[in-house]
Amino acid sequence: MNSYRKSAKIVGVLFILAAVTAIIGLKLYDPILKDPNYLIQGSAHAKQVVLGALMELLLVVSAVGTATTMFPILRKYNETIALWHVCFRFLEAIIITVGVISVLSLLTLSREFVAAGAPEIAAYQTSGILLKAVHDWTFMLGPLFMLGINTLMYSYIFYQSNLVPKFISCLGITGAIVVFIYALLVMFGFIQQISVLGAIMALPVAANEIILAIWLIVKGFNQSALAAISVKK
Repeated sequence: MNSYRKSAKIVGVLFILAAVTAIIGLKLYDPILKDPNYLIQGSAHAKQVVLGALMELLLVVSAVGTATTMFPILRKYNETIALWHVCFRFLEAIIITVGVISVLSLLTLSREFVAAGAPEIAAYQTSGILLKAVHDWTFMLGPLFMLGINTLMYSYIFYQSNLVPKFISCLGITGAIVVFIYALLVMFGFIQQISVLGAIMALPVAANEIILAIWLIVKGFNQSALAAISVKK
């Protein structure tokens, strides 16, 4: 039981780390992703952009860490879904990593543009638009589309197993469905990813991760549920 308690704390910390690094990383990208003069501003704020990339890489490590740490516990209740969760979480991490590579490539483009002095801007802008598009799509597919699938899987097991209180697992299932619908709406162009409506639709899944993280750090997994499955085994 002590190992389960330790695992719960690790998962909780990793969920919080993932949330914090995701927010900080996106904010640090502002000079190269949001500034209209990004071909110059990216190079001028190169260290900030690289730090943002490091934050997202920490997000990747955290995402993989939550899945692999929870797997030995989740598999006791549903091994198939637990395995799917690990695989899809790795896929989410890969997608986010591709987004990081696109931003760093955009930074290289910015540096080349500044070093060239007064080059033909059209070619650089075309490359910049493509690299930004890669980041935008990965930002939608990873933190939204794949997040919805992953959250639904572990929340379903939590609901069936009573490893955490029902209100947390229900919030997770609701948040997962809403954020998945949000991803589809963005994918088909019905709404903008960065919008008031988007923020509202992302709120339930964000609240679930924070509440779940705090619960796991403070309370851990339900000891009676763990004991029950151990007896069955």
